[in-house]
Amino acid sequence: MQSTGKLLKRRLETLEEHLQEENPVLLEAVQSFRKLDQVAYATGLLTRDESYAMLIPWWPLISILGTFSAGKSTFINHYIQGKLQRTGNQAVDDRFTVLCYSQEQTPHALPGIALDSDPRFPFYQISREIERVAPGEGGRIDAYLQLKTYPSETLRGKILIDSPGFDADNQRTATLRITDHIINLSDLVLVLFDARHPEPGAMRDTLDHLVSQTLERADTGKFLFILNQIDSAAREDNPEEVVAAWQRALGERGLTTGRFYAIYNPDVALPIENPDLRRRFESKRDHDLAEIHGRMREVEIERAYRIVGALEKNARDLREQVVPTLQTLLRQWRRRTLWGDALLFGAMALAALAASVKLGYWQGLHFAPPWLAQWSASQPLQLATLVAALIGLLLLHSGVRSLAARSLRGEVARRAQALNVRGDLVAAFRRNTAPWRTLWRTTPAGWGWSARRRIEQVLQDTDTFIQTLNDQFTNPSGRSKKTAPQAEPTERDQSAVRDQPAAP
Repeated sequence: MQSTGKLLKRRLETLEEHLQEENPVLLEAVQSFRKLDQVAYATGLLTRDESYAMLIPWWPLISILGTFSAGKSTFINHYIQGKLQRTGNQAVDDRFTVLCYSQEQTPHALPGIALDSDPRFPFYQISREIERVAPGEGGRIDAYLQLKTYPSETLRGKILIDSPGFDADNQRTATLRITDHIINLSDLVLVLFDARHPEPGAMRDTLDHLVSQTLERADTGKFLFILNQIDSAAREDNPEEVVAAWQRALGERGLTTGRFYAIYNPDVALPIENPDLRRRFESKRDHDLAEIHGRMREVEIERAYRIVGALEKNARDLREQVVPTLQTLLRQWRRRTLWGDALLFGAMALAALAASVKLGYWQGLHFAPPWLAQWSASQPLQLATLVAALIGLLLLHSGVRSLAARSLRGEVARRAQALNVRGDLVAAFRRNTAPWRTLWRTTPAGWGWSARRRIEQVLQDTDTFIQTLNDQFTNPSGRSKKTAPQAEPTERDQSAVRDQPAAP
């Protein structure tokens, strides 16, 4: 535990060094995550080798989803100005590919374990999630993930995720689980459709998963729906009808607002003979691509708000969901334990009474067994009997407590899944039902005045962080920001400046 704790400490220190110059607001957010971790450690939600800060990606994250023929890889190659991803009309890549910047001129492709074992990336320990939904598949992580590096400036400071086509993957359950995972973590989600398929209804399942299930999310603004390869529609008698058909298909699934883009890759475009039609298509393409690329450039800003939002959500979830749920479970556990004690000790008392009657230990209402006189005359025997009886009762009560706690395992697991919060609710419940915990204490372990104060401090921190971020990017008053007047340097200050080493 000590070595894993030191490893976590080094990871957090490395993260802080990375944020020192890049984003001071997020640097302070790491400290707030540490405060939240202390509450989670005390309550049992996290172990000492875990941190809320390590459960989220700190790099700006853009995921690119769609069907296998939607031109995702071609779009990525055009964006990074290289040929990193294989392209084609068929499924050419059946794995999730994480793309990140590298200073080396030679691109590298690394196996999925490079992502599953590195907490800096969004797929850290995703093999466990795959194993839950697809038993036996967690050990085949290389079949689902790969990491690629490329020296493109457009990749610097961000991570792109290219997804396999939904239609091309036979391991659908695990693929959809990973897709949901990256959607939750992403700052921007590009959903690409193929304009060459005139019947959008044929991909009803894909539309349902990528459109219908996103409408109830609080972060719908991060989804961009893109009709790609629209140049193929130029040969249609009514090219506008292709776009209209897709808009109707999305509208049928509830998407009636938001931006819908129509683009194509100029590097592999089909020739458009009609000059007026070509100019119209090019104008639409350039306008929409400029907007999409603009959103991709701004993803670092959205990343900062996402991380602060995750900090606030974890703090509120702990206070408003985890603690009340634990209190409810503890009341159920206490009720089951008391009923168990009553039934067990009541049954024992009745059995003892029936046995004493059968053995003739009663003379009317007077209890007079043969050994009672000898027992009453020996104080050591009395003491030993009482101690043995007390130990026996405590052992029996402990067994009832343990049995009552085990009987609630299914309920705890169901509630943990329903809450969908960070942390191990099962482990927290186990800590609260440990033998040294009194049955009558309904306040969860680790949840007291100090923990509540830390949560309040974290929530106050998030408000401050949001205001600081807003001040960086907004100015509702329209007034120029004034800087504080600088005092004239004193002779001591000038001397200190002269004594400093020259900058490299």
